[in-house]
Order: sequence, then C-alpha cells, then structure tokens
Amino acid sequence: MSFKSWQSYWKFSSKVKYDQRYIRDEEVELFLSEVLKTSEGRKKRLSEGSMLWRSQIGSGDKPVFYGDEESGDFESCPLPPERMKPLKNVATEGRVNPKGISYIYLATDKETAMSEVRPWIGSEVSVAMFEVIKDLVVIDCSINTHKNPCFFDLNKGFYEPDDEDKEDAVWSHIDKAFSEPVVSNENESHYVPTQIIAELFKRNGYGGVAYKSMLGEGLNICLFDTEAVKIKGCWLFEAKKVRFDFSESANPYSVKS
Repeated sequence: MSFKSWQSYWKFSSKVKYDQRYIRDEEVELFLSEVLKTSEGRKKRLSEGSMLWRSQIGSGDKPVFYGDEESGDFESCPLPPERMKPLKNVATEGRVNPKGISYIYLATDKETAMSEVRPWIGSEVSVAMFEVIKDLVVIDCSINTHKNPCFFDLNKGFYEPDDEDKEDAVWSHIDKAFSEPVVSNENESHYVPTQIIAELFKRNGYGGVAYKSMLGEGLNICLFDTEAVKIKGCWLFEAKKVRFDFSESANPYSVKS
C-alpha cells in the first residue's frame, strides 16, 4: 500500500479545511494511516540533556543599586522564567497546536529562536535555554522541505509516478506546510491539516514535531509536553539589523494611465 496520489496531502488539506473536519471519511483515514506508516523513517531522537532555545519579544526591569541602596532607577533584564514557557490551556492557534492546547515551540539554536519571533530593529528579545529532561522521539518534518519536484506533469497533464516518488512528493508537501511561517491574521483553518497530522503523532506516542525554519538556519521543534523541558538560563538581546534578500519570481506587468 502507498499514498493514493502524489496530490494526497493537498486533497486531505482541502477536505479538512473546507468540507469535513471532525468526522473523517475513509479517504482521510487512509491518508493518515499512510502518513503514520511512512513516518517511521523520520524518527529523530532528542536525548535527555539536549539543549533547545525559546524566545519572546520583551524584557523585564530590575532595580539599579548604588552599594546597598536602590537608586530608584531600573535597567532591562531578561523576562522571568514563568514568561518563557507557554501558559496552560490559553494557547492561541499555532502551526502544530489547536487553540486552547498548549505545546512548547523551541529551536535548535538561539539565532533561529530569535528570528522566529520576528523582531524589529531596536526591539529587545529574551532568549531562554531549555534542557530536555527525558528521552523523546519526534517526527522530522524537515527532510523534504526543499526537495523538488513537488508535482508531476507530463505534457501539461498530471500523471501518477511510482510509489517512492509519490511518497517523496507527499512528504515534501507536508514538510512545506509545517515550515510555512505563521501570520497572525491568517485564517485559522489554514492550520488544521498540520494540527491533525501532529495530533496523529501525539496519539501514537511521539514527543513532538521538528520542522525547518524559514526565518533562521536551524530547526524548529514543537514538543507536546510543556514539562518535558526545564529552563536553564535566560539572556537579553537587542535586534541590531534585519536583512531580507529578494529575487524576482514572476514577470511584472504595466498599467496604462
């Protein structure tokens, strides 16, 4: 058995976003079953003692002392530990978590963690280092993020490739869906497909999902158990420079006045 089509993720995504979300039909269940089966080769182990990073925009204040006396002035400091972990049961919609269910989003390096919060020049960013306190296995959804081709056409008509190419294509679509940057005003239904896939992994005993950051060089890692990590320290950074590099991706058009 293999994926029915190289377009299986797109069909699943459309179904759960726009047609039938909570009561799943046979086609959706078969797709999820194949996702789970083919995810076996994507297991990524996070060993106890591994270090990950998490950022928040903002800083705290601490009093300035002259000797043993408070001066009445304050200086910036990193946010306190309780601000660096998500609050229980008040989560907003995320790439991996549904509204109201708290997971913890981390990154493999502090630069990626800081990039993910989209700081502006001059903003202060608190960056915490977290230690993984138990062995975990996460599913790596970064492997096919940049893999091409993601679709197959023959003389401008679509065709079905062999099972291996189908699997590569479907997983490239899944990986790209997890990696797409979250936009705060985005329609919430956009998150549903990746949330369902993540919950599939959670239900089957996995600890989280890893996926490629499109804003930094590292990986993002979302853990289902917010207590699977503990904070080890926190630093404060100021964003000094934000740089984008653009390349033209389509032909321009002109408007006659």
